[in-house]
Amino acid sequence: MSHDFHPTMLREYDIRGVVGDTLSDKDAYAIGRSFATLIRRAGGRRIAVGYDGRLSSPMLAEALVAGINAAGVDALNVGLGPTPMLYYAASTEQVDGGIQITGSHNPPDYNGFKMVFQGRPFFGADIRRIGEMAAAGDWEAGEGAAESIDVVDAYVDRLIEGFAGGAFRIGWDAGNGAAGAVIEKLTARLPGEHHLLFTDIDGHFPNHHPDPTEEKNLADLKRLVAEKNLDFGVAFDGDGDRIGAIDGQGRVIWGDQLLQIYAAAVLKDLPGATVIADVKASQALFDRVAELGGTPLMWKTGHSLIKAKMKETGSPLAGEMSGHIFFADRYFGYDDAPYAAVRLIEAATKLGKSVTDLRGSMAPMVNTPEMRFQVDEVRKFAIVEEVLERLTAAGARVDRTDGARVMTGDGWWLLRASNTQDVLVARAEATDEEALARLLAAIDEQLALSGVVRGESVGH
Repeated sequence: MSHDFHPTMLREYDIRGVVGDTLSDKDAYAIGRSFATLIRRAGGRRIAVGYDGRLSSPMLAEALVAGINAAGVDALNVGLGPTPMLYYAASTEQVDGGIQITGSHNPPDYNGFKMVFQGRPFFGADIRRIGEMAAAGDWEAGEGAAESIDVVDAYVDRLIEGFAGGAFRIGWDAGNGAAGAVIEKLTARLPGEHHLLFTDIDGHFPNHHPDPTEEKNLADLKRLVAEKNLDFGVAFDGDGDRIGAIDGQGRVIWGDQLLQIYAAAVLKDLPGATVIADVKASQALFDRVAELGGTPLMWKTGHSLIKAKMKETGSPLAGEMSGHIFFADRYFGYDDAPYAAVRLIEAATKLGKSVTDLRGSMAPMVNTPEMRFQVDEVRKFAIVEEVLERLTAAGARVDRTDGARVMTGDGWWLLRASNTQDVLVARAEATDEEALARLLAAIDEQLALSGVVRGESVGH
């Protein structure tokens, strides 16, 4: 017995597909059996399973558990909830790994799997191994047991453990995603005044798409904060591992700006600590961490990669532009958006300023959103290499951490290959519009030399 996955399914950080097209219950069974075989061969016996609010999630969870059990491994089903709740169960229950079924912020017909293996992120070569094992039918056989437990209350208890924040008036937009019930229970136990939007979990996402990093999806939250004159607002993606935020004036606080606020609070307790952000983050963040006496570290984009780097460096805090925020300070080091919301309340309290003032005092930067260019998958990495060669030959200041991040007198620009799609991603940041235009011209020039026209920019 063996199983072949659709070639688009096995990705760098997770497994993802379109239900009924590239993803079926047979895939979920094969993933469960392969992952459980690896756990069993590593001496493990039990795997936690959770799932998000998508319509296909219960069906996939059932097949996944059947696959885990068929490999002779037990399954602990923690049920419906955000991805960080599964991470919490994997960190606190007697289990050897965990799988969350989630389509994250993809359209409603997508679904997928995020995995933790004996406390470490499971990605890249690990995921390719799942495909190889399934294709070869290289599976253990046996009979495992399945039990269900409710961890929601224990998880919420942990989110507010040692809470040292004040009372604020806050808007919360769960976007009909999997964090809804957690947000209801969490806000009921926090001081202050809380106004909730779309906490009913609905896989049709009837109000707006659950991706808080796209500003258009924050319109409802902005309206709520303005109408009720709230202090600030927070929003969550479909599976609750990414946070979005706005201040009291409705200005977006992007991932790297949130990190500036968190860093200021964390570095008060842990002077000199390493704060990690991805290569897409603003120079203002790295400069601010250094100014606060911390050690800024730029690393590759990707939640699994960042988590691994945190462990390696002992960093207490990390984040990505995309809204993944990781606290190892007083927490487990995984990306947890409800916890990040709690820590934003604490940071404002600790720093003695409103979130609006904290956002307003940041160095003004002019930057582009993420620009994406469709390219041939086989050319994707080669183009970045060509650009790096030309820039190095020209004596440019280039950081090669993840693609090419080029520093000039105007600011910086970035060109990197996406790990998850056949696109190149570019971003630029400058002190003013004229400088930004020069940076964009430099990107255009490099792309053109490698046969790519920027006019072909594609959306998410």
